[in-house]
Amino acid sequence: MIKAGIIGGAGYTAGELIRILVNHPQVEVDFIYSTSSAGKPVHAIHQDLIGETEMLFSNKINTETDVVFLCLGHGNSKQFLSENEFSKNTKIIDLSTDFRQCDASHNFIYGLPELNRKKIKNANYIANPGCFATAINLALLPLANAGKLKDEVHVNAVTGATGAGTSFSGSTHFAWRDNNFSSYKAFEHQHLTEITQSIQELQQDFNKDINFIPCRGNFSRGIHCTAYTAFDGDLEEALALYEEFYTTAAFTHVVKEELHLKQVVNTNKCLVRLQKFGNKLLVTTVMDNLLKGASGQAVQNMNLMFGLEETLGLKLKANYF
Repeated sequence: MIKAGIIGGAGYTAGELIRILVNHPQVEVDFIYSTSSAGKPVHAIHQDLIGETEMLFSNKINTETDVVFLCLGHGNSKQFLSENEFSKNTKIIDLSTDFRQCDASHNFIYGLPELNRKKIKNANYIANPGCFATAINLALLPLANAGKLKDEVHVNAVTGATGAGTSFSGSTHFAWRDNNFSSYKAFEHQHLTEITQSIQELQQDFNKDINFIPCRGNFSRGIHCTAYTAFDGDLEEALALYEEFYTTAAFTHVVKEELHLKQVVNTNKCLVRLQKFGNKLLVTTVMDNLLKGASGQAVQNMNLMFGLEETLGLKLKANYF
């Protein structure tokens, strides 16, 4: 059994991670670290886990555990690792932005399995991708792999309220979110750096703008992403590129029908649809921001790192009704 520790156990991504790991056939949850909730039952915060686990949040860590998931606020993972040294045999999966940018100062691999499966299998440290970055990368990487991104890309993506985390702000209050819709960080979202980095890993000469408008929806979870760019081939050629790129992908599927969030919420799937309008290729992706966009992908990476079946513990059914 793999012993797993979770750092920062009170947030949404940690809650989903605990839900997956307590039911994973090859994992024993070693500790769930939380300074704000130490001593409390885990199900007192994550109430969907009543009857699933009797564990308590801890203010102590086991530095010899097999794998650690860092579910800390952005900017806090580097500080935590500077203050806490784990065994050289402990694998680390960070769910923040801290290590996503390639940097000679760290040995973290960008944990998008559709892009870096071989590297992930041999990695000790993983930087789990951002939720928007996952949805947009999966929309664009097959084009980059074929050297077909020749023009600007226009992206509009809507995320649910859980994308903002559990911290309160004016835009997360129910009275503000309910029956509301808004955009934010237009053209400046922090995930653009890792998206561009991933594209250039496959198409080094890509230097066009990615015009990204992130939006907040008045639903709890999920991401609906539309991206379009110039494409000089026909739809059949585009479909062939995407189907070939995702031939071995465990959770990313190219479909021909219209997409909606109820197909993917509560799963680790990303569904991709292609449409051609004149000289433009429209790519739509849908996925769950907390699973394929965070905790589910983190467990997918863990499975690869430990030589397990990639889908183990992640065969989850969508919340269709």
